[in-house]
Amino acid sequence: MTTGSKGGIVVDVNRIRDSSSLVFDCDGVILNSNAIKTQAFHQVALPFGVDHADSLVAHHLRNGGISRFEKFRYLADQIGVPQSDQIWVNRRCEEFARYVSEGLLSCEIADGLAELRTLFPSKRWFVVSGGKESELREVFRQRGIADLFEGGIHGSPADKHTILARLKAESGLLDGVFLGDSRFDHEAAIRANLDFVFVHGWTDLKDWKTYCLQNQIPAVESLGDLARLCNE
Repeated sequence: MTTGSKGGIVVDVNRIRDSSSLVFDCDGVILNSNAIKTQAFHQVALPFGVDHADSLVAHHLRNGGISRFEKFRYLADQIGVPQSDQIWVNRRCEEFARYVSEGLLSCEIADGLAELRTLFPSKRWFVVSGGKESELREVFRQRGIADLFEGGIHGSPADKHTILARLKAESGLLDGVFLGDSRFDHEAAIRANLDFVFVHGWTDLKDWKTYCLQNQIPAVESLGDLARLCNE
């Protein structure tokens, strides 16, 4: 047993070593992209008023890990767009994608990613994200990291609960450790019967430390920290 970064809840390195799979969230774990997406939500909602833009950002920050489709459905409800008008939601999602595309191709990639892959060459790696699946796959391809994730790169419009249930049924995700940075990531890991490590260095969750202490969640600052712990 060894402690996580800055003395957080204990990380069971042996559990990580013994697991068959690692499951990664993308934003805030693999890519330093949380701030990019927060600003994009504000920009897309701004034509409907500053109050609605601020409300959408607050909703987004309260619900890290939830897909953009659900968040723009929230905005639609706030401004009175009918539930049946999915075209409106889809258009907001398209605007959002245009705002974030350049940022996702230039933002920082987590240090330690390649080192973890070297440390654990036999593990199956999966990405399970609230980001749009087709967008994620293209970004990972262009950034040269897609091949690290032989278990696949999975995202919205399916939610994380649905994706993990499908992977457990179809892709041999029998056990593993989920590396995430939000409450929803933790909840998804619990429902899928996966261990969980909170990666806090880029998280949007301001009270992450309290949340981890209350729920006895091990935490590390970055994938680089995790790689160093596993290499000791």
